[in-house]
Amino acid sequence: MTITSNIINNKELSPCVRNCCLDGNDVCVGCYRHLSEIVGWRDKSESQKKAILVCCEQRKNKPLISK
Repeated sequence: MTITSNIINNKELSPCVRNCCLDGNDVCVGCYRHLSEIVGWRDKSESQKKAILVCCEQRKNKPLISK
């Protein structure tokens, strides 16, 4: 099940998995939200949250590039 469908189906619009750690691009390695998406999460509309969740799913499925 995807992050988006799991959260929306459970009516819990927060992807937080309590594994908060930002990577070098300021993206949380637990929920895949960018720092700018985490800040003010509670104040965002449901449609804004859903759009962020779609971005999270895309980040999660994006292959990692090794340096």
